Amino acid sequence: MPVSQANSRVVYEALKDCGIRIVSALPETWLVHLIRMAEDDPEMTLVRLAKEEEGVGISAGAHLAGVKSAMLMQNHGFLASVNGIVSFAQLYRIPLLMIISYRGHFGERDPWQTQGGSATEPVLRALGIPYSFLDNPATVAKRIAEAQTWANASLHPAALLLTRELMWEEA
Repeated sequence: MPVSQANSRVVYEALKDCGIRIVSALPETWLVHLIRMAEDDPEMTLVRLAKEEEGVGISAGAHLAGVKSAMLMQNHGFLASVNGIVSFAQLYRIPLLMIISYRGHFGERDPWQTQGGSATEPVLRALGIPYSFLDNPATVAKRIAEAQTWANASLHPAALLLTRELMWEEA
């Protein structure tokens, strides 16, 4: 599989170092190692979702219980979650840390991914959700910690976009 297990480990360890103890996710190619790591870790609770928008409720419940969480999703999943993000998380000031696989850009081989890739950043900007890119293993921990801190301090969603440069290993 061309998804980087080493860089997935860097992302996962950075999440744990921030105190994340609940992650929600649907199966997705770039997230496969992160999901497996969460599933295998007795210190982490993995909530498998039927649709990504459910992750907003999981993160809201975790926040109200005093537990830090993260939503793992593909950019199409983010786009499908906009209603929950706007009408629940933003309205009721719930911090969401969203780790989004940023599919559909140059180098993308799957035609069905390209439309979501072109819409992700404009939608994040339209919703007023700050975002940054996870594109280098050397900066992953710092960016995740900063996003988690900001989301909790502002009680607002924040997004980190997993890029091809970080997640993909050419065979």
